[in-house]
Amino acid sequence: MKLKVTLFLLLISYSSLLKAQSESPYTYEIFVNNGDTLKYRMLMPKDFSEEKQYPIVLFLHGAGERGDDNEKQLVHGSKLFLNQINRGAFPAIVIFPQCPKDSYWSNATVNRSTKPITLDYPLGKPPKEPLSLVMHLIEDYVNKPYVDKNKIYVGGLSMGGMGTFEILYRRPNMFAAAFAICGGGNPESAKEYATKTELWVFHGAKDNVVNPQLSIDMVSAILKYGGKPNFTIYADDNHNSWDSAFAEPDFLPWLFSKSKK
Repeated sequence: MKLKVTLFLLLISYSSLLKAQSESPYTYEIFVNNGDTLKYRMLMPKDFSEEKQYPIVLFLHGAGERGDDNEKQLVHGSKLFLNQINRGAFPAIVIFPQCPKDSYWSNATVNRSTKPITLDYPLGKPPKEPLSLVMHLIEDYVNKPYVDKNKIYVGGLSMGGMGTFEILYRRPNMFAAAFAICGGGNPESAKEYATKTELWVFHGAKDNVVNPQLSIDMVSAILKYGGKPNFTIYADDNHNSWDSAFAEPDFLPWLFSKSKK
């Protein structure tokens, strides 16, 4: 009897989980370009109308959320945009693509035998397929009449912070503002977008996964090439500095106040 009750409870829990997933405001989407497929989740504004224009927020997840389930990429950040106050104050189209397990958003070479991990960001190579698909996806949305072309934003954390710096380098005229959390990139790439995109860079001083010096180097390069970035380093944060970043009361007001120069 005890086994039957346990199985019954497990079935109820599983059914509830499936129902919650099916009722998620983030819809399940698939983008196909030249036979290549990108899975993504999308949150539309409440009371969406094609007669209005909305910003786009592109969110790039970290390495731990890679896969093909079209679920894990919502682990960090998605609740921020679901918050009823935020959703009412900042109506936007929010897009969470998912990078496959065996790939990466940026062209970084990664050595995980060190702590923090050792990263190198070569320039001059074509983009990785997932980032190429993301760029095609956003270009497709930018052409829709209900999208405000002057309010396209991008951001991400860890691997997604690295992807943020790279997509800015590859599409320097597309984004009005960007945020990069515990990421890194090639400092020389900053000259392509330093004066074109508003940036807010975050990192934890105790990060033992991605060295905070990588963000410091990017901020220094952006300043060198004429940009004026915001930079927040959290003295007591390790790698999960995104929790502190998302708790910043000025984060979303800052982001949505920016328009393309």
